[in-house]
Amino acid sequence: MKTLILGAGYAGLAVATQLKATPGLDVALVEQNPYHTFETRLHEAAAHNTQVTLPIAPLLRGTGVTMELARIISVDLDAKTVETSQGVESYDKLVIALGSVTNFYRIPGLADFASELKSTEDASEIYDWINRAHQASYTGSRNIVIGGAGLTGVELVTEIAQRTADLSGRTGLPKLNIYLVEAGPKILPVLEESLREKTMKVLEGYDIQVLTGHRLMKASPEGVTLQPLEGEALELPAGKIIWTGGIQAQDIVRGEKLEKGPANRVVVDRALRVTAYPDVFVIGDMALAKDSEGKPVPTTAQHAGQQGRLTGKNLMRLAKGEELKAYEPNTLGEFVSLGGLMAVGWMKLPWNQKLAMTGGIAHIMKRATEWRWRQSIE
Repeated sequence: MKTLILGAGYAGLAVATQLKATPGLDVALVEQNPYHTFETRLHEAAAHNTQVTLPIAPLLRGTGVTMELARIISVDLDAKTVETSQGVESYDKLVIALGSVTNFYRIPGLADFASELKSTEDASEIYDWINRAHQASYTGSRNIVIGGAGLTGVELVTEIAQRTADLSGRTGLPKLNIYLVEAGPKILPVLEESLREKTMKVLEGYDIQVLTGHRLMKASPEGVTLQPLEGEALELPAGKIIWTGGIQAQDIVRGEKLEKGPANRVVVDRALRVTAYPDVFVIGDMALAKDSEGKPVPTTAQHAGQQGRLTGKNLMRLAKGEELKAYEPNTLGEFVSLGGLMAVGWMKLPWNQKLAMTGGIAHIMKRATEWRWRQSIE
């Protein structure tokens, strides 16, 4: 049974490392990079040049999975083929775990003039600009605008605030002016109000200017145009624009009977298979998986890992002729880094209770979550 796993993000790598050599199961992991990127830590790389990658090859020992370095170009479910930068491959079973791309929502100029934070290359580009902006020879705007006050946006602005304070102390130059722009009425909508209030106090302490209720309408080389809920549009100069305001599934999968939902996510059944193509699993950000109440599962690393581990086990069940197990999402908690040893978040307790945490203990819990992920793939 020739099986291809496309992508080595949280979901795809979880599949590959869950597998064990199984008779009748011939598996290849197709990924364009020889390393896995901890996307949940890219904000640290962008501000501090932190190492956030892990070589893949050592993780595949004992799994029976081979590694193919190639970029995925397209997937044809009807022909059962995958086109890569190395050629066209056929498959018997397919796992699509190609993650997401930035959704610019067709905002004029945004895709052309804003940076993203989806790869180590993106992080390096932001890091280099921050360093240039703290040199005496720099003559551009020292405003940095981050669009989107979700998890990524908040984690990024706090790390940048720490970095600019450090560089300002070393160089004697002023700190960057940091703006966090959010179209909605509040930051971090996934968290409860008390944690949002704590986060706002931290952001204010960093001198970050938070503009909620401001929709980003246009981007240009000079800056952005913002539209508040009331009043006239605001022109805000910026030397750097970073957009973290949305994602969508990659649009490279084709099939006459393929069904997609919001943000281009592929509709899957309880076993994470495409209903009209039962030989195809779609997991991670690309999948429109649902919980027991019929609500879409969030596109987070913890859910991608859960889906990947289940899919790895289901592939081995298929090879043995056993029945597949259904996906049962389990949100264990959510933690948001606020720079240094500061974080806020919550963890799940028995009987669906939540324990809110702030400060150093929340930071420790966030690191523990990352440690558990490392343990699950190594």
